[in-house]
Amino acid sequence: MKAISLVSGGLDSTLATKVILEQGVEVIAANFVSPFCRCDKKNGCRHEANFVAEELNIPLKIMNVTKDFLEVLKSPKHGYGSNMNPCIDCRILMLKKSKELMEAEGASFLITGEVLGQRPMSQRRDAMNIIEKEAGVSGLVLRPLSARLLLPTIPEEKGWVDRQKLLDISGRSRKVQMQMAHDYNIKDYPCPAGGCLLTDPHFARRIKDLVDHDELTMDDVKLLNHGRHFRISERARLIVGRNEHDNDMLRVLRKQEDAFLMPAEDEPGASALGRGDEFGKQEVMRFAARITSRYFDHKEKTVKIVILYKGKEGVVEVEPFNEEETKKYLV
Repeated sequence: MKAISLVSGGLDSTLATKVILEQGVEVIAANFVSPFCRCDKKNGCRHEANFVAEELNIPLKIMNVTKDFLEVLKSPKHGYGSNMNPCIDCRILMLKKSKELMEAEGASFLITGEVLGQRPMSQRRDAMNIIEKEAGVSGLVLRPLSARLLLPTIPEEKGWVDRQKLLDISGRSRKVQMQMAHDYNIKDYPCPAGGCLLTDPHFARRIKDLVDHDELTMDDVKLLNHGRHFRISERARLIVGRNEHDNDMLRVLRKQEDAFLMPAEDEPGASALGRGDEFGKQEVMRFAARITSRYFDHKEKTVKIVILYKGKEGVVEVEPFNEEETKKYLV
């Protein structure tokens, strides 16, 4: 018997996989890559899933779902959570992709680390039923950590797994999982409660701004973790570096049609990237320069900024906005 386990790299999916492995089932781990999973801020969920698969001695399949997920994020059928997290639609997408992998690998069912009642949007009984139905996997999703609180699944009914060896965990407390981790000698798990950037209010505001202005593309998403973001017009966005690393990343991520603003040689300060077709307007460019110069280390009333745009280079001298004026445009 073979199963596909959705492994995020967090504790719950690790424990769920371990419980089924102990019943002699062959397991293949599946990890889904998107720009919004950050169980480990330095390396990301893919790195942690690799670590878990190695520890459990099981094969790992990495699946990049970014393109499909961005479409879901623009207009989720079941709406968003408290911020911009489309939890139910996200789970439907993951289970659809898992079903494809299950069929390709000749597996018979799916495993998840979900715990009944742990997450208010996607881990309710009714939500779980909707997710399974719309993903086309009704009865095939085994949730080992809460299975004895749920109706028996096909793997249990057919005797592929022993229901009595499954668990009855529910709610947001993590005491049982922590004890299980101790018993299994599982250490150094990165995010026991999962990690999705879309649940972060600050990050979600930036995503909403992109969705509202029909600018949600992979190139734009790559910028979200860098700098301060400003919406300066309907079709013009400015990202100002906070430090040297941001300044360098903005140079790397700059597209040919983007504007790039930086201090003149004798002016220390931030660099900025301007994206949007309205940067062709002189007033928009000067406006962006005034915001950017707010983050220069200057003592003079006016400062000079070098602007690179569509192969041309120019220098403008502007009076920086003050803090209150700048905040009006901060996303």
